[in-house]
Amino acid sequence: MGTFMKAKKGWLAATFFAGTLLLAGCGSSKASDQKQDATNHYNYVYVLDPDNFDYTASSKQNNSDVVSNFEDGLLERNPYGKLTGDLAKSWSVSKDGKTYTYHLRKGVKWVDSEGNQHGTVKAQDFVTGLKHAVAAKSEQLYVVQNSIKGLNAYVTGKSKDFSTVGVKALNDDTVQYKLNKPETYWNSKLTYGVMYPVNAQFLKQKGSDFGKVSADSILYNGPYVLANFTSKSVLKYKANPNYWDKSHVYLKTITLTYDDGSNPDGLYKSFEKGNYSFARVYPGSAGYKTVLKQNKKNIIWTSQDSSIFNFTFNLNRQSYNYTSKKTEQQKLDTRKAILNQNFRLAIQFAFNKADYNAQVNGKIGADKGLRNEITPPSFVSINGKDYGTQLQADVANTDFSDIKLADGQDGTYQPAKAKKYLAKALAELKSQGVSGPIHLDLPVDEKASLNLNQAKSFKKSVESTLGKQNVVIDLQLLSDDKFNAATFNATTGKTDDFDLSNASGWTPDYDDPSTYLEIYNPTSGAELFTLGLDPTAKADSSVSNAAAIKAVGLDEYGKLLDKAEAINTDPAARYKAFAKAEAWLLNSGITIPVNSGGAGAIVSRVAPLSGPYAPSGIGDGRYKFLKVQKKPVTTAEAKKAKAEWLAKRKQIAQEAATN
Repeated sequence: MGTFMKAKKGWLAATFFAGTLLLAGCGSSKASDQKQDATNHYNYVYVLDPDNFDYTASSKQNNSDVVSNFEDGLLERNPYGKLTGDLAKSWSVSKDGKTYTYHLRKGVKWVDSEGNQHGTVKAQDFVTGLKHAVAAKSEQLYVVQNSIKGLNAYVTGKSKDFSTVGVKALNDDTVQYKLNKPETYWNSKLTYGVMYPVNAQFLKQKGSDFGKVSADSILYNGPYVLANFTSKSVLKYKANPNYWDKSHVYLKTITLTYDDGSNPDGLYKSFEKGNYSFARVYPGSAGYKTVLKQNKKNIIWTSQDSSIFNFTFNLNRQSYNYTSKKTEQQKLDTRKAILNQNFRLAIQFAFNKADYNAQVNGKIGADKGLRNEITPPSFVSINGKDYGTQLQADVANTDFSDIKLADGQDGTYQPAKAKKYLAKALAELKSQGVSGPIHLDLPVDEKASLNLNQAKSFKKSVESTLGKQNVVIDLQLLSDDKFNAATFNATTGKTDDFDLSNASGWTPDYDDPSTYLEIYNPTSGAELFTLGLDPTAKADSSVSNAAAIKAVGLDEYGKLLDKAEAINTDPAARYKAFAKAEAWLLNSGITIPVNSGGAGAIVSRVAPLSGPYAPSGIGDGRYKFLKVQKKPVTTAEAKKAKAEWLAKRKQIAQEAATN
């Protein structure tokens, strides 16, 4: 299934543990249950409890991966990544590209967790859903706020009348959206929860309890309903008997068991016993020799996906609950160092990403999954060439001029270059009254053994390259709850409790480079808080926020984004402008791309590539279309399936180009 991250699959997304449980999805009840008919049930693990079932509001992947199985939107992704009709049976777009009209399937049922029907899905439900998303202060609003006509004015309070927003129910079966400007990628936004329908009567009935983490807090119109959730124990879904498209729901139950990451080899052991349908295996773990011995023909390496896991610097740290710093001067010195571009780049060039990745993937897979760009190189194409080709050309005049950005290799690990940039940084910092060593707090989940090994690898490569007399990485070993609170679950920059964190990442919301790059927009970026920034904050933090944004040049980056966003009818020119902005962002060093999701070793009884493929949005957390087979998939079967899948993808792309 999908990677555990951002939410974004919005803020993902934010993405999570770089490489720890890359294909997390589901878990097991009792082995006896699954052995009744293994092909009807899917069993695996999950790694973080959901904390919000309001599918219009939360953007975190631990929530969206769950609720995307409960709800359908207007469109969905099929196993080849094609956007196809879901609740919409057909649609049209105006000649000016600014009005989209969707015709709904008739008779799609709303049901509760007990299977009781609550009427049918109507066009007005989409109007209700968007209005509720605003009221709920949805974390997903940024995806559409500046797209739908009048929505930004309503969100910001300039308009008090929701009828001025460009969403209308023309009748029970027709919903229409009016956009501010043409967006060739608009339809790719419709798999996101903020665009899902909400039943007004049920919403009124539930009030503030709507979307709480309980089976009865929402209505369901999707392939599954919640059967059981016990915190840090089990997530179980059962097939919705009233679902409109039951013929594409092959699994009767999905059972996910909580896994804290303390025993990565246990995944395979459970798979071997028949308890799990799938298992990530780790060439970097102690038990891999056994896996290899028993599965010579069954180990499959998955492809890189469109997610990005990274290290981020806290540009304006305000919380120090978990720190090794002993004096206020140390805090101040670290802040000044982090705001120094040469220092940030020195850290990046000193970071041995291949060794870091090898802690999970072993030496055999050390380079697999490595990513040196924020936007994946092949995410979009420019005049027939990958986006990455343009970006490589754009970094020619930056500190990355000698860096190869291609996937699957460690382009940035250059110790000599790191020492050169550190020397520059130390000279600049000395003039500001900074004395070494600079201490950087890096939080780590102490139970997640592979992630801990990765953190130790990072510490070793940075300290050995730059010298402990200059830079010290202080690992803050925390319980999973404290770790999540300080990093992934922090909702403001003020509550980020680190100098540097690897608990961040992103999966794209829609099919345009802006989905990766606007998240760092200095005024509205959805991921600013992962950098310790709260640009709208008042009082004590506003001054330091503004200073940090100016110090790292994010205001300049914002201007580059604005130039790209102004181009909306020429995709090639638009993508080139975004590549120029990304070249600036890479060169700033405020975020360090490390690896993608996917690119992991697995053993599996899941039919290869049978589930939804979602290069953006939240579709790949769904179990619709997924099939489980009785015997483990062989390497040869996976290879054949991949070739057929790629051929079908190519065919779909060619058909789209001619339409």
